[in-house]
Amino acid sequence: MSGLPRSRFFPPAETADEHGIVLVGGDLSPDRLLDAYRHGIFPWPMFDDDQPLLWWSPDPRAIFEFDRFYVSRRLARTVRSGRFKVTSDRDFSGVLLGCACAGNRRESTWLTANMIRAYRRLHEMGY
Repeated sequence: MSGLPRSRFFPPAETADEHGIVLVGGDLSPDRLLDAYRHGIFPWPMFDDDQPLLWWSPDPRAIFEFDRFYVSRRLARTVRSGRFKVTSDRDFSGVLLGCACAGNRRESTWLTANMIRAYRRLHEMGY
């Protein structure tokens, strides 16, 4: 990720192994999470808070840069049509829990209890 200072916690994302793993271990502190996301790295635990945390940066990877996000006329028209309700910051915890428990994810979600706590904390901090 050009233009960014070197990560305080992670090797460069380009050093990921063939599966996309950059690092094993660490914690979900706000500083570490923000540093990871700024460098194209994200945590993805192995479905259990007792297992070491894995940090990933697969190639290719989709990254949405919202400061450059362009809403096409068709998308804007679809949003205005009323077919969908578009909201933000209405129920962050509810969305997290919904993603963790939806359908058949109850026993196989990446959103472990530690992940949910970490993302709630980031949200409370304004991220």
